[in-house]
Parts: sequence; structure tokens; C-alpha cells
Amino acid sequence: MKLIPVRQIAKTPTLPGTTGRFRIRDLQHVLNGKDLAQDHHKHDFIFVLAVQQGNGHHEIDFKSYEVHNNVVFILRPGQVHQLRLTAGSTGFLMEFDLSFYQPPKKALYKNHCTMEPVQFEKLHTHLVTIAEEFTHREESYQEAIKARLDLFFIDYIRQSPNPSAIADTGNNYQQEQFEALAALLEANISNLKTVSEYADLLNLSSYQLNAITKASVGKTVSEMINDQIILEAKRQLLATPNQVKDIAGHLGYEDASYFVRFFKKQTGQSPEAFRKNSK
Repeated sequence: MKLIPVRQIAKTPTLPGTTGRFRIRDLQHVLNGKDLAQDHHKHDFIFVLAVQQGNGHHEIDFKSYEVHNNVVFILRPGQVHQLRLTAGSTGFLMEFDLSFYQPPKKALYKNHCTMEPVQFEKLHTHLVTIAEEFTHREESYQEAIKARLDLFFIDYIRQSPNPSAIADTGNNYQQEQFEALAALLEANISNLKTVSEYADLLNLSSYQLNAITKASVGKTVSEMINDQIILEAKRQLLATPNQVKDIAGHLGYEDASYFVRFFKKQTGQSPEAFRKNSK
């Protein structure tokens, strides 16, 4: 069973007593005058791509986006993506793990945002300052970076013209529980597939949990479970050469034929047809 490649942040010098990993790079240095073409993979860190000028294509968990001027992409750990960038693109690529800095949850569920030039410039200014702090590494530079990250994510949420994937209901408890469920689904979908199991993990009743998901995204918990199974199946089908029976086993299905029927019912095509049609 081949696993989806997981990339990690390259080791960077750290000061005694500091935790976590962080780095930020100018896109022109990353590209070095060449086109960038990355196959499907995922990260164990937060990935922020801010393109000031450029072209390309970005696929995040099988949603396709065109890369163009004044666009920002933010990926959570575990999301699968494929990136194409043309030589000469400008902007920044920033990477950090959650032990270094934890962004607002609302920002992490907004993978993509296209901005007006004035809006983007404000974010770009924060990134320039962060890059300078990271390069010079003067006293307390990590604290300065985290302070600028606070401002970056505030402006990302505030200036974005695109609605969040999660409805802003004003209910912080509801949003926290929904995000906790999303994280549990990502981590446990191969082993846990019932509403009651996730409700127990969150110390809620199935009724309470269903009320939260219906208010947040208009779906039942069962629908979210099914969505997560299909998402992980698609990740495996497109990012690995694994056979369908092995993918079924990875997702906790002893009967591969049952998994095939389930996948077809949810998507309208068999796993093999999805793989072939998506190439």
C-alpha cells in the first residue's frame, strides 16, 4: 500500500528554547527562473501561497483554481494538493507548523481568496515584514513574526470577498465543535464511521451534533462522514497507484465490492472510472 507523499518543512536554524518550524521564501527564489510542477502530495504543516503576479493552476482536495495576480491559498495539514506555477511568478511561500503558530480556525477553512490589488497589497506588506524578520533574525524575531502573522490572518479574513466555507453564525461554541468534528473526521475516518462514535468523542448527543452540522453547513453528520470517506478515497485514487481493493482496506472496508458500490452511489461513477476520468 503506497501512501500519499507527505512533505515536511526543511530544517532551519533555531534558537535555544524555541519550538516549532517556520520559513518564508520569495517565490522568485523558489522558482529560480523555472516553471514549478508538483504532483499530488500533502503537508504536515500550514501552507500559505500568496501570488502577487503570476499564472498557473492549483488543485486542492480536487477543487481546481486558476493561479493569477493577487490570490492567496491557505492549506491545512493533511490536505492534498497539486500545484503548477509559471516562471517569473512573484509573491511569497510561507510554511509553519502548529507548534510555532496557530492561525484562527476560520482562516484555515478558507483555502482560496482572490483580492483587489489594494487589499492584496496590505497582506503583501505583512509578508515583506515577516520575511525581513526571518532573514535578519534580530532579538525576539520570532515574537515579531507571530505578531505580524496575527495581523496577516486578521486581514485575510476581513478583506476576503469570498464567504467562508463555514457559515459565520456568531456562535463560537458551535463553530468550535464543528471544527473539532472536522479534525476528528480527518484523523479517524478509516476506523470510525458512525454518528454516535463522533458524538461520544465530543461528549455530545447525536442530536446535538447533528444540530451543529446542520446549522454550520446544512448537512447531517452522516453526510459529513460520507463526504470524508469519498474525499480520502479520491485522494488515494489520484495521488497513489494503489489498487481499489487496497484503498478499500485502507478505509476500513473488508469487502471491496461494498466500497465500490458505496463510492458509485456517492459520486455517480466507479473508483476506476473516477481515476481514469480525472487523469
